Amino acid sequence: MNEDTTKIEPTLDAAPGPADISPEEREAAAAANEADLAGAVAELEQLRARNAELTEQALRAAAEAQNTRRRADEEMSKARKFAIESFAESLLPVCDSLEAGLAIQDATPEQIREGAEATLRQLKSALERNKVVEIAPAVGTKFDPHQHQAISMVPAPGQEANTVVTLLQKGYLIAERVLRPALVTVAAPQ
Repeated sequence: MNEDTTKIEPTLDAAPGPADISPEEREAAAAANEADLAGAVAELEQLRARNAELTEQALRAAAEAQNTRRRADEEMSKARKFAIESFAESLLPVCDSLEAGLAIQDATPEQIREGAEATLRQLKSALERNKVVEIAPAVGTKFDPHQHQAISMVPAPGQEANTVVTLLQKGYLIAERVLRPALVTVAAPQ
């Protein structure tokens, strides 16, 4: 038996291996790799420099914000201090008037009354200049729980329920905020 066998060898279309690359191609590839590496290193250095710059800017901004906050706190403290000083200064003439009145040895009751009324006007004027305003609701005024404090409810024939019957003590506002509510009696429902 005679068998005719032919050997077929497979062919591989593989990429050329290192042995298949010429020295010129190898040199060109190495140069390209070095150029890529140099470019990547340069870009990395630029990014590091930019990062350092941004970090410095962030630190400066944080320091500036802290300084601004500190200055604002100091200014608020000064404003409060000067507001109190201004208020105290506006009360000094009232103190002077009271001392002058007490220094008079032989004042008549009429003179004492006139002096007390003048001093009260001075005090009210000083309070108003500092935005302290009286709350003195008239009889029949609708009860306002934000500005009035009801001490009791009393029968008040002929008067609408929940209205002021009597003002027992004036209240005061300071810059539209209740410093002390007015003490009142209120008409009871009938």
